[in-house]
Amino acid sequence: MSCFLVPLAEAIVVSAVRKGNEKKIHGENARPLLRELPTLEKMLWGGSLMLVVDHAINRELTTFSWHDILTVGVPMAVVLTVAWAVWAVVKSRRKSVAKTA
Repeated sequence: MSCFLVPLAEAIVVSAVRKGNEKKIHGENARPLLRELPTLEKMLWGGSLMLVVDHAINRELTTFSWHDILTVGVPMAVVLTVAWAVWAVVKSRRKSVAKTA
């Protein structure tokens, strides 16, 4: 299976975006998604590594399969990213409610 290629590619892009916006991430007025970008980065790198290890142990590691990429990798990366985005927004709103209280 090569489903790990999608989250791995997303991890590379997220890492580049995070490094390019390092100053904005640590600012007080940072947007919730930008501020929580390091969390997404860790989730993607960690998940990709675990998938590679799992597939290697089970001898399912393939270099490239469009079927695996499109049917497993893309939905997996989308669900992970959406779950992270919802978490980041909820966390931000809870923080803003706590500040006003």
